[in-house]
Amino acid sequence: MIEDPQGLDLAALHAWLSEAEPTLAKGQLSASLITGGKSNLTYTVSDGTSDYVVRRPPLGHVLATAHDMGREHTVMAALAPTDVPVPRMLAHCEDTDVIGAPFYVMEKVEGTPYGRAAQLEALGPERTRRISERVVDTLVDLHAVDYAEVGLADFGRPDGYLQRQVARFKKQLDASRSRDLPGMDELAARLEATVPPSSAGTIVHGDFRLDNLLVDDEDRITAVLDWEMSTLGDPLTDLAIMLAYQQLAETAPPEVDVAMVTDAPRAAGHLSRDDVLQRYANRSGRDVSEIGFHLALAFFKLAVILEGIHFRHSAGQTVGAGFDGIGDMIGPLIAAGRSASR
Repeated sequence: MIEDPQGLDLAALHAWLSEAEPTLAKGQLSASLITGGKSNLTYTVSDGTSDYVVRRPPLGHVLATAHDMGREHTVMAALAPTDVPVPRMLAHCEDTDVIGAPFYVMEKVEGTPYGRAAQLEALGPERTRRISERVVDTLVDLHAVDYAEVGLADFGRPDGYLQRQVARFKKQLDASRSRDLPGMDELAARLEATVPPSSAGTIVHGDFRLDNLLVDDEDRITAVLDWEMSTLGDPLTDLAIMLAYQQLAETAPPEVDVAMVTDAPRAAGHLSRDDVLQRYANRSGRDVSEIGFHLALAFFKLAVILEGIHFRHSAGQTVGAGFDGIGDMIGPLIAAGRSASR
């Protein structure tokens, strides 16, 4: 008997697919949780003939403004004809009675999400550099997409985006706060007081980093994944979140295991933070001189996101491995955010 992975009722999924997309339900379904996800749950599903991917929100404590399956499905469907590589969307269900939460189905794209320095070091510094360059170029391609032309004019409101980001993540922090976080409120106050003017808006991914991309054996980016935080807004927030992950990987103290997020930027050959910034600026033509606020906001957002994961893990509501000790990463993030804000 095939067992259901936690969070996915295979019989209910099969029944729904038989009506909505029969080509995906030709036989009995089997599934496995794709490890590494620390937010939405992602499964590889097979009907015995074809494999595809199902994605749903996490179990338990789910914030009202997060884990929006409809947003992910919408933006990837819209980006299909552009230079930004995304999986093909196959089906979308908002009915929570089917498996207990909204979900969508997409094609399974071949490629590796490089989240560990050891993975890149096995490739060598030349290939590592090429991959990290292509990551930056893919971000530039995303920010070059005319969002109105691909049908995303109503996907967000670029004006006032930064102010809303600060307010939104403060609200999420309050919803997930279960312990004292020294310096967090001071960082939030500093961000509120120093929001810069809005820049020309683009599609933003919201959590852009190497291990949210798939890379094939020829070092090409085959897919950008994890669009749950995507919207229209300031493109420098995407650049800053990538740089924030890199700074965390490079500078976190030894007692903090950054491999729980990603330590890939430590690999020999990976572009330095200055190189990433310069390559993005040269290829996009954007002014990056005021990146300090965006970096502070990025560290604040990461701290809030990881605190939410810590909250769910402490309540026994996370699925998969790799969550122990994740709460220890919040302190370094707060410190980095306060430093960037100055």
